[in-house]
Amino acid sequence: MEAFLDNSDAVLEGFSWTVRLTAISALFSFLLGIVLTAMRVSPVPLLRLMATVYVEAIRNTPLTLVLLFCGLGLNSALGLSFAESVEWNVYWLAVLGLSAYTACFVSEALRAGINTIPFGQIEAARSLGLTFMQNMRLIVLPQALRAVIGPLGSVLIALTKNTTVASVAGLGVQEASRQMKLMFDQGVVPVVPTFVGFALGFLVLCLPMGWIFGRLSKRLAVAR
Repeated sequence: MEAFLDNSDAVLEGFSWTVRLTAISALFSFLLGIVLTAMRVSPVPLLRLMATVYVEAIRNTPLTLVLLFCGLGLNSALGLSFAESVEWNVYWLAVLGLSAYTACFVSEALRAGINTIPFGQIEAARSLGLTFMQNMRLIVLPQALRAVIGPLGSVLIALTKNTTVASVAGLGVQEASRQMKLMFDQGVVPVVPTFVGFALGFLVLCLPMGWIFGRLSKRLAVAR
């Protein structure tokens, strides 16, 4: 354990990249998830079809393949680059893959929340002359979000753990699990204490999320 603590700088650096991946991917996946949800309940059949195909295709594809496509397909084959620095380029490619994947689960959670809203409220909003987008923004989404705070918390926790895939999918982001592997490869730390240390690190990240979203879910629950 002493050897593990002696490499605390590398550990903290790895978890700092994990937090960055989680925070930015969570933001983008939430925004994309809202767009996909609006498309899936849209009165336009083509938009519903496009969103449904996207969600069903991506969420049933392994995350490893999605990230490999970002790293090998978009970057290596098509030359897509987000930054001159290799470190930041692979970071943004990982954010792209994680956001595209997680947005599907955000969309499914929000769609489930929309199904809890009495249809009479939506009809009343239409009778008042609200457009589809006004209805979504003022009536539907605020209630749907409050109804699915708990499931969205679970999606965020899953996203935090999914960041570990970014290092094994050919992107090489220096997040926590990659730092752990590098420490093993260098032979500077014992295996079992290091595994325990990194596992505790993820517990420190994920347990407060579950507690916070659980409290918010009870506090902001919509009375029916």
